[in-house]
Amino acid sequence: MSEVALEAQQEKQDTTFYKKHYKAVTTGLSLLFILLAYYAGQKDLHEASIVLYILAYISGGFETAREGISELINEREIDVDLLMIIAAIGAASIGYWMDGAILIFIFSLSGAMESYTMAQANKSIRSIMKLRPESATLLADGRERQVRALELKKGDLILVKPGERIATDGIVLRGFSSVDQSSITGESIPVDKAAGDEVFSSTINLQGALTIEVSKPSEETMFAKIINLVEEAQNEKPQQQQFVERFERVYAKVIIVLAVILMFAPHYLLGWSWNETIYRAMIFLIVASPCALVASIMPVILSGISNATRKGVLFKGGVHLENMGAVKVVAFDKTGTLTAGKPKVMDVVPFNGVDFKDLLCAAATMESLSQHPIAKAVLDEARRGGCTWGKPELFEAIHGMGVTSTFGGHSYMIGKEAILKDVKPDDEQLKQIRSFAAQGKTVIYVTRNGMLMGIITVQDRIRQQARHVVNELHKLGVKVAMLTGDSLSTAKAIGEEARVDHVHAELLPQQKVEVIKELSQRYGPVAMVGDGVNDAPALATATVGISMGNIGSDVAMETSDVVLMTDNIESIPFAIALGRRANTVIRQNIVFAIAVALTLITLNFIGGVINLPEGVIGHEGSTVLVILSGLRLLRFKGN
Repeated sequence: MSEVALEAQQEKQDTTFYKKHYKAVTTGLSLLFILLAYYAGQKDLHEASIVLYILAYISGGFETAREGISELINEREIDVDLLMIIAAIGAASIGYWMDGAILIFIFSLSGAMESYTMAQANKSIRSIMKLRPESATLLADGRERQVRALELKKGDLILVKPGERIATDGIVLRGFSSVDQSSITGESIPVDKAAGDEVFSSTINLQGALTIEVSKPSEETMFAKIINLVEEAQNEKPQQQQFVERFERVYAKVIIVLAVILMFAPHYLLGWSWNETIYRAMIFLIVASPCALVASIMPVILSGISNATRKGVLFKGGVHLENMGAVKVVAFDKTGTLTAGKPKVMDVVPFNGVDFKDLLCAAATMESLSQHPIAKAVLDEARRGGCTWGKPELFEAIHGMGVTSTFGGHSYMIGKEAILKDVKPDDEQLKQIRSFAAQGKTVIYVTRNGMLMGIITVQDRIRQQARHVVNELHKLGVKVAMLTGDSLSTAKAIGEEARVDHVHAELLPQQKVEVIKELSQRYGPVAMVGDGVNDAPALATATVGISMGNIGSDVAMETSDVVLMTDNIESIPFAIALGRRANTVIRQNIVFAIAVALTLITLNFIGGVINLPEGVIGHEGSTVLVILSGLRLLRFKGN
């Protein structure tokens, strides 16, 4: 490396160090000048002592004064920074130079401690940003070439060697390996990947070399979405914080007015000396400032979001963490959430003289353009049955019901019973259909030119952890509902197995919205858990929308408020408990902050038992304590 490059790198490191420790350095200088000023005063060097005190004021209070004046000029608002500076200058004006300097020093020290504690709350989130891969090995024209990850385009082929991070989302074309996906999904165990499997940006290839086809440009990867969501969450203030900040603006003005009154009233009404009156007014200005109250909320929220992110639960904002703590009902979409989302064909039953293979192949042709899990199950069964199929000439999806299509000169329909219209099964067929439905199987009807060709049944099994999750939610006092477009008999079978409280079946997307509204009116705030496009309206309507980040659709992820990156529904009881704990800690902090302020105000005016430095220590100490209290959520593990 050249000398110029080394100097540039060192300058960058120095700048970073200075920015990172700026408040600590200025606080240290303020303390040094205070000690020197005190020493000069002991030696009767009064002029030098005052100069050193002024330097202590400037070093420790310049940034605070700049922020306070900027707020006053730009926003025409008085904040706590300006209150502290006014109090310090007021103390100096009546000869209490050391008391004012100690106020500046402790306020600066408190600010430095706040910065470090807030940095600790953000540490886990910032660590995610560092995982973004910078480069990739591009395969083009039979050659390997290093390119920036940002330059990759959809369709490019990249080679990922053992130990390297995968640069972008893609599909494995060649090779077999284990991939550490913990940075995306939170899974602690590596996942085997082979040809046809999906891989994600920032995950680590552990063993064999993989040739991957890029499926998304860098800015659209799952990792990029996580970063964007985290940044939004950090910037979005919860409702309680917004209220406190509005309150602070009004409160600060009231404190200024009261301080001015208290600078005169005790002298005339109680006979205090001017020095005592102004001194007590300055103490009031400090101890009544709402620093601790303002700091009661955001450290809690950031710590909670950081903790949840480490466990694969991504909150899009602090308000959603608050709302999660208030949830009284969790409504699950059945497929892909309570169930595995991978239904399997159980029965293929032709009617009206139709050949078994004709029924299966016709169903496969219709479902070939659909991405629905049931469509995939039908196609898998058709492959096993030796079917070959092309694309239908005409294809139309009937939202929440099925599809219609035309091919080979015939008109076909496949879907739920609602598509049959004028087509009616005979008694024998109806008996078979009811028997399958009673077993909890979903019945799919296939028609050709208005004739019932037959039925195909599919069944989805509940997730292994579903019953445990429902039990944990019940322990938290939360009701559990299941929403599905499947038949009532199928829904009841799954609902009974999972032990949910309410089962709502045969719902179209808009009907799911109505159920969410009904549950909200009956019980209170509702969290909706879903993974598909048809869940998006319900996710948007619920108090908290929770989507499945790995298997979920982009629409569901965009509409939701919380994303389960691991698709692990066991995270939901934890998220609710975390939200409740956050709200509890916020309330504790607010009560503590108000109690300390009232106590200090009382001690200042009734008996006058505290001096300015003690008032500062009590006031700033309470601020630091509520911040440290908020950091408790970094280690919260649930009930």
